[in-house]
Amino acid sequence: MCQTNILLKAKSAIIHYHRGLSRLYPMTRNIKVEPLKQTPLEKQEIELVERKGIGHPDSIADGLAEAVSRALCTEYINRCGAVLHHNTDETQIVAGRSYPEFGGGEVVSPIYILLVGRATKEFDGVHIPTDTIAIGAAREYLEGTLLNLDVNRDVILDCKFGEGSSDLRDVFHRGMPGANDTSFGVGFAPFSETEQIVYRTERELMDLRKKIPAIGEDTKVMGLREGDKITLVIACAMVGRHLDDLDHYVSVTGEMRDHIANMSCKCTDREINVLINTADNLENESVFLTVTGTSAEMGDDGSVGRGNRCNGLITPNRPMSMEATSGKNPINHVGKIYNLLSSKIASEVAETVDGVEEIYVRILSEIGKPIDQPLVADAQIVSAEGVNVETINAEVRAIIDRSLENITDITRLVAEGKLATF
Repeated sequence: MCQTNILLKAKSAIIHYHRGLSRLYPMTRNIKVEPLKQTPLEKQEIELVERKGIGHPDSIADGLAEAVSRALCTEYINRCGAVLHHNTDETQIVAGRSYPEFGGGEVVSPIYILLVGRATKEFDGVHIPTDTIAIGAAREYLEGTLLNLDVNRDVILDCKFGEGSSDLRDVFHRGMPGANDTSFGVGFAPFSETEQIVYRTERELMDLRKKIPAIGEDTKVMGLREGDKITLVIACAMVGRHLDDLDHYVSVTGEMRDHIANMSCKCTDREINVLINTADNLENESVFLTVTGTSAEMGDDGSVGRGNRCNGLITPNRPMSMEATSGKNPINHVGKIYNLLSSKIASEVAETVDGVEEIYVRILSEIGKPIDQPLVADAQIVSAEGVNVETINAEVRAIIDRSLENITDITRLVAEGKLATF
């Protein structure tokens, strides 16, 4: 039976169980919608936004943790009919050592990657080779993400999963998973112009690799908006084997700068200033050059949860949860589910409800209680001029209530790899 059908059947069983339960017990959710009196972000003087690219060591850790979790979800479903308890959100990356050069270079001490977490290794007499599955998923992820990394030569992959006690019976007998923790998730919408540009800049550079293979995956984009001026400071690991010499390096980074400036100007009427690899010292030929396209080859370690939030950005002007989303199980780990759900709710409200200038969603769980019954789900709304939040209260509440009713959709979307977590 395919993964989607199994998940849909599980969801259907949960819904029917819950509907039966609701006839006996009222299921009114604690949903709050309130006005937020603050200056909208676009009208604030200073805005800071950051995105760590897919090859940044922290993002590599996030990507590996999530890839391993998805692989375990698939294997659990195939072998046992449902996702078993696991968490892979403690992946660590220890930097290697390299000697990059124009036209080549080599990694002399490999990057060490430790996949850490808990996983159910046996259920009802069925044994699941979790460590083997994890190593295979990690290898596949690295090969598909870091195009200049030789996974067989440049990386040591290790796996240390502890035994996870399966709560499968408890999860499905109760009809709706119980929250594994008392924790909260946070989401907001819509993205500001600066947020959109920062996110798109990293994605644009990854597309530009087709034309400029010297662009490495380890990028970090920092955006600063001062009034109506946006400065993008980009750190991009360049790949030595695709560059002839220093002049070639300067030419390529200049082409990248012009490309991003042109792209950004199409997204805003504000002034744009693009800076790339500002730590370079051209006189000493000291530049951001790598062998593999990631600084993890020398000097930079990585950990899950230290990079982008689940919306792909780091936004100090906005409320954020410090929970690591990647690698947590998508069944009852509210640190994952509520962050993804709150972002989804915020986006839907911003796109469909007239009069919402900004929305901030916070969902708080209560350990052991059904995940569709949070302790509170709160929406704070900065309304457009002349709009009273009371007039849109019911519409926003309905979106939140429906989203919580269908919360198990998050499990399905995560297991299918259709929701990004970093």
